[in-house]
Amino acid sequence: MRVLYLLNISNPDRLSADSGWIFADLLAPALADADAEVTVAAPAAAGDTRCGFHRTKVPGTKYRARFSTDVDELVALIRAEKPDTVVANQIEEAPAIRTALLEAGSDALLAGYCHYLPFSFTGGGQLLLDPSLNDAGLGQPVLLAFAAGLAACDRVMVHSSTAASWVSAAAARMTVDLGNRLRVVPAPRDERLVHDPVTAHRRQGTSSIGVYNHRLYAHYGTERFVHLARDLVASGAVHLRVMDLFGQRRASRTGLDDSPERMRDQLAALPHVQVVSDRGDRVRYKNLLADARFGIAPFRAGCPWSMSVIDCQGMGLPVIAPRLGWLAEHVDPELCFTTPAEAVALAERLAMDDEFHAIHAKRAHASTADFAPAQVAARYLEALS
Repeated sequence: MRVLYLLNISNPDRLSADSGWIFADLLAPALADADAEVTVAAPAAAGDTRCGFHRTKVPGTKYRARFSTDVDELVALIRAEKPDTVVANQIEEAPAIRTALLEAGSDALLAGYCHYLPFSFTGGGQLLLDPSLNDAGLGQPVLLAFAAGLAACDRVMVHSSTAASWVSAAAARMTVDLGNRLRVVPAPRDERLVHDPVTAHRRQGTSSIGVYNHRLYAHYGTERFVHLARDLVASGAVHLRVMDLFGQRRASRTGLDDSPERMRDQLAALPHVQVVSDRGDRVRYKNLLADARFGIAPFRAGCPWSMSVIDCQGMGLPVIAPRLGWLAEHVDPELCFTTPAEAVALAERLAMDDEFHAIHAKRAHASTADFAPAQVAARYLEALS
């Protein structure tokens, strides 16, 4: 099977903070191991030397990535690569890709991966637009473009059962019949960040480290985490390590949303909170996780998946999480919380109770076993068949 993988990269200056690029970098070699011929079209190469690469322009902003597809470039690329399957990692691009396939005379299967959902649902079934894609009222056009992408695809892939439920509900509201086109295909874990907790040696006793390794956007619920952080460190039993995954961002990005910089400064001002950078180095990132005691999930309402949660769990770090979205689906129910007081109690128990920690470290590690790249690649190819 010849696969043309179209990848939008939102963070070309810091690829280690771009989950879409990391997933492609892990998945493409696994697909090649399964005898697929893969070409990645993106602003930066992903995969290994067996994978082809076609460099595309950086879209500039998240809105240009959804509304400024170059159909001429797509037609030329499809004619050159002659793919059996085209994967659109930015599903809003699917109508333009379908147009290019038509013009190129290609009968390739078009698969869209719903890497990011521009909406979420409340427990009562109310659809909420994602605030990160609603600048200047663009949330509704993005939602409609997402629906158009669903309609244009032969296959629609999502990360999780939660995402499948939300995408199905949104499609039904916008009269898009998904039929039997929807597939759940989780993202691959990074095998470099897999560590058996039985052999791990971590800081014990007082002042255990809880790590928050998520992007600091406001729409990740970071302001709620700032408030929780004050409660978590109040007793001194827990210290926090907050990852600054972005470093210095381009003006075009901070101009749209400067919340990561603001949240970083607020967290850095708190006692017992250490803000650190991995400097884009996955080895340093692993080391910063390795001596932590547990992880903390984000308060992101529209969370269909979290690479950072899987990173922690693969390292044998139990993760405490608010009871919402995919987090409530995936994280052990014993480690989900509803109130700040519950979160503090869980954090302090993980910090001080070695038996409780050991049980949940094993469970966390085991929860990622099905996300090994080879297994995900097999599910990917099954979905594309």
